[in-house]
Amino acid sequence: MTRAAGFERVFLPMIRLIFISIFLSLYILVLGPPLVIYTVISGNPDPIYWAGIKGVMFFVRAVGVRVQVRGRERIPPSVCLFVANHTSSADAPAVVGAIPRRIAVLLKESLFRWPIVGQAFWSAHFIPVNRKEHDSAVASVEKAAEAMRAGQSFLIYPEGTRSPDGRLQKFKKGAVVMAIKAGVPIVPMVCSGAHKIMQKRSLVIHPGDIQVEFLEPIDASKYSMEERDILNDRVREAMAAALPEDQKPKDAASDSAEETETEEKGAGLSDS
Repeated sequence: MTRAAGFERVFLPMIRLIFISIFLSLYILVLGPPLVIYTVISGNPDPIYWAGIKGVMFFVRAVGVRVQVRGRERIPPSVCLFVANHTSSADAPAVVGAIPRRIAVLLKESLFRWPIVGQAFWSAHFIPVNRKEHDSAVASVEKAAEAMRAGQSFLIYPEGTRSPDGRLQKFKKGAVVMAIKAGVPIVPMVCSGAHKIMQKRSLVIHPGDIQVEFLEPIDASKYSMEERDILNDRVREAMAAALPEDQKPKDAASDSAEETETEEKGAGLSDS
């Protein structure tokens, strides 16, 4: 390995992390407190929400991460529930930044304990979720459904946690339960490439491209609570079909490989 290659591999990711850590912290310290105070006094969460989104996206671009967005025209004008796959800390700003309206998010409870940032989450009407306590999690889902009925769009990660290998995982039912109770459309979103930018449990940031695509909305008001499993499967299948091969769930990837092999045999392309 040459000295230049070693520098690029070892030190540049460290420099990017230091840049993000220092300047994003300063951004939060300077703008966070006055915006939290403004939100509390005015009751208007728009300034703190958009300042957070635009600030994070600026720093993401500054370290060489490019976000490409497709399918915004598929988003219905009404209140809806956005659902997205979750592979990395890098996909959160890409996904939220791609949504062209203010949304609320269900986030794990521990994030609300962060100084300033936690207050910003509360001010933006985000809802904490304690995934370890069933009754608490159910109460959070009910609270989010009530907020959607009142006109607030939401984002949720139906997998519940980040994928360890970038592949789509099994879905929990909270997202479809929220949508059915609120009677709103679900807008599936697929995010690809983020796991290559920043791997799970890693602080190393690599420059590169993240693709975010909005898929066709699915009307949850046509499903009953007894049909929640059917709706859950439909949303997951739509997202799995739109993801690149290396991010499809292992069951879908296996089915795709079997179909390809069958097609090749039928066409006389297989060696066997």
